[in-house]
Amino acid sequence: MKLPSLLKFKILIALLLCSGVSLQAQILSSIQIDSLVEKTLTTFNVPGIAVSVIKDGKIIHLKGYGVRSIKTNKKVDENTLFGVASNTKAFTAAAIGMLVDEKKITWDTKVTDVIPEFKMYDAYVTSEFTIRDLLTHRSGLGLGAGDLMIWPDSSTVNKNQLIHNLRYLKPVSSFRTKYDYDNLMYIVAGDVVARVSGMTYENFIESKIIKPLGMTKTAASWYRLKDKSNVIDGHAPYEGKLLPVGLSFGEVANAAGGIYSSVTDMSKWVQAMISGGKYGEKLDQKLFSDAVARELWTPQTIIAAGNQGSFNSYGLGWFLSNVNGKFQATHTGGLSGIVTQVTILPELKLGIIVLTNQQSGAAFNAITNSIKDGYLGIKGKDRIKLSNDSRLANEKEAREIVTKVWADIAAQQKAVSSKPDAKSYYGTFNDAWFGEVTISEVNGKMHFQAKNAPKLRGDMTYYKGNTFIVKWYDRSLDADAFVNFSLNNNAVADGFKIEAISPLTDFSFDFQDLDFKKKP
Repeated sequence: MKLPSLLKFKILIALLLCSGVSLQAQILSSIQIDSLVEKTLTTFNVPGIAVSVIKDGKIIHLKGYGVRSIKTNKKVDENTLFGVASNTKAFTAAAIGMLVDEKKITWDTKVTDVIPEFKMYDAYVTSEFTIRDLLTHRSGLGLGAGDLMIWPDSSTVNKNQLIHNLRYLKPVSSFRTKYDYDNLMYIVAGDVVARVSGMTYENFIESKIIKPLGMTKTAASWYRLKDKSNVIDGHAPYEGKLLPVGLSFGEVANAAGGIYSSVTDMSKWVQAMISGGKYGEKLDQKLFSDAVARELWTPQTIIAAGNQGSFNSYGLGWFLSNVNGKFQATHTGGLSGIVTQVTILPELKLGIIVLTNQQSGAAFNAITNSIKDGYLGIKGKDRIKLSNDSRLANEKEAREIVTKVWADIAAQQKAVSSKPDAKSYYGTFNDAWFGEVTISEVNGKMHFQAKNAPKLRGDMTYYKGNTFIVKWYDRSLDADAFVNFSLNNNAVADGFKIEAISPLTDFSFDFQDLDFKKKP
């Protein structure tokens, strides 16, 4: 007897539901991931991408796409090295956890017990600041506060100077009350690792984590790579084209974003994290204890309230949230011309790694979310289109703002009205933590030059009132800025503040935290 087609269909659905198979889920095959990444390369104008997918303890996809650099056109493969940028922070937090396991410190050891000269703007904050606070973005400082001591990479500030200068950074919120992402506290955490372990931060990471996991091509920084024959160049978009760019951070920032690695090596790190710090063929070796593994993925700082039953927080080196009812640990990383993303859904034993050599975060989001959707049963979302639409809208807004500023400048240059005497603004100015800037005449033009950040130099153009525009010579910085002067009673500049023009300027150009006063 034949069953009617509708009845057969209903029975099939019932059987599938009972077996736990989701009719919505479409787990992407390697061929489909290939197609996804190739489309992403084209849509977001990214030269090269590397992707790894780990599931149930096995690497089920591992591949490089595109080229390492538009200068050489050499292919990206699974061993091509990228700067993982702030994905380094998870290694730094794990290193602290390993020292906690050794009972050399606790998460709540006071920073001044390890670094006596550590000092924040407020005396109470200084005395109460713990190692946990270093890792959780709740210091009271604003987004990216002080990053101009490490960004761009030309900065001459050393680690001792950086730690000393923390006392000059003014808070924007009360201690431990608000999430604001920062890099400097992770640099301090790296110094804690060094002082407590008795070896450099870089040696600790390489000998205690990278080497045991068999991450043979990985190093704690670009400068420490033994073989640079298969390393990407970063790329920044400028006026519709890509510009190869140099490094972003110097050695002082290694604990915040120094590691260079490949998807092959990073897969070993992600597998260890999914396994709670265990590694080896039989998972019979451990980087850190179960207690440390739990602490790394325990919410520490609330980022934003979600819908009922959801959360969004920061743990220790990881962003923590739930997606479709599943716990997620993730982190992104960004250097000049490089952005990366690591995503783990431990309940599914799923890890996704995307490394890119162009600074479009929309690209890695499109890939990660497309792969993740299949495992979470999310259907009907074109992640490339969604990411691209958002990117284009943001770029349009920024372009309109910047275009208007330069149009205003062009109109004023043609105006007959008098312009201020540039010489009234010349001189050497100082900010307590950033150092000196000289405003002078170079080649007949008003010129800006930062002493401790040599890349921050460019010509200045009159805008309006006592405001000028500085246009950096290095166009890949994408950080042209207003320079707003204050005048004394003689109408001579006695100080100035800076503000980025474009809303898309990287937050590490923390111009808003600078307050320059003219030197006598």
